Amino acid sequence: MRAIWQGLLFSAALAASLGHAAAGETRARQILDRFEHANQWRDHVMVAAHRAGSMQAGKTLYPENSLAAVEGSIAMGAEIVEVDIRRSKDGEFVVMHDSWLDRTTTCKGEVVDYTLAELRKCRLVVEGTGVVSGETASTLREMLMATKDRILINLDNKLDVQALPSMIAIARDLGMAEQVIVKENLWNADRIATVKAAMDAIGGGFQFMPIVADDAVRDARFAETVSRAFSARAIELINWRAGSETLTETGGPLFSPRMRAVAVRGDWHIWANTYAIVNKPGGFLAGGRGDELAVLASLPAETWGFWAERGATIIQTDEPKAAIDWLAANGYRIPYTDEARPAEPANTASIN
Repeated sequence: MRAIWQGLLFSAALAASLGHAAAGETRARQILDRFEHANQWRDHVMVAAHRAGSMQAGKTLYPENSLAAVEGSIAMGAEIVEVDIRRSKDGEFVVMHDSWLDRTTTCKGEVVDYTLAELRKCRLVVEGTGVVSGETASTLREMLMATKDRILINLDNKLDVQALPSMIAIARDLGMAEQVIVKENLWNADRIATVKAAMDAIGGGFQFMPIVADDAVRDARFAETVSRAFSARAIELINWRAGSETLTETGGPLFSPRMRAVAVRGDWHIWANTYAIVNKPGGFLAGGRGDELAVLASLPAETWGFWAERGATIIQTDEPKAAIDWLAANGYRIPYTDEARPAEPANTASIN
């Protein structure tokens, strides 16, 4: 099936790519075009770097959610970085996955108990090695400034839906709201209505991505309803793996031929997650076919290749470089133009 899609879509994708080269667009603009026009890029698998891309080949390279990790992800060619947003004691949005500081910094206690000035005294730690970096937790504004015009940024809101308008306001102030992806879990009609009301109140100009998991949803028709409600350009699909069951052979009910047809009809990307979750089974979000299988077991075709063959055109991973290298070598990626290179990084010296 992939060969058929490639034959039908390659010419359109190539023409679009050449057109953008002539326009001299930024790297982020080229990525955004592929994100917003899924049907033109069904033969290209985009890579999203989980927690900004701190991992590579099973080894931690950078502190998670750090500016250094973002720079690494941009350098290796990832299209999206995912970062986590919390709030300090004095109301500043800060980039931090956990609600506490103990695992990822030199400080102890809850993020919300520290002012931003106090958080500046905490140094980010490279998980696994314990190396203390020179970086502190970034504010949302600083993280957005570092990514502007260079890569798309997926904000994982660790607060509540009511925090999203203020986050988007910062992105709008920087003139980069369209480069920001926010997401919420959806599982029934009431939830769709609640989240839609919140998104409508914020207004347009940014990317909203629904999340649908197969513990609550098992019918592609629900995704079709979601797509129409939000004009989504991507939907994150989750195949839960609770424990010792064998690897999924089909991708589960959400990665079905009908779902792929619905995605094409709605012109949206199927987003799959292969990253690991601490203290959970390997491939917890991917039917067992996660990064552990790709890297530790040296079976990337059974992981990234498996999801690409089942329609995924965005894969979020802890192993962005390994994924990009394998996908490119096996015909799942189309190079970006040489004319538009990533913008220079923002000056972040003042935050260390």
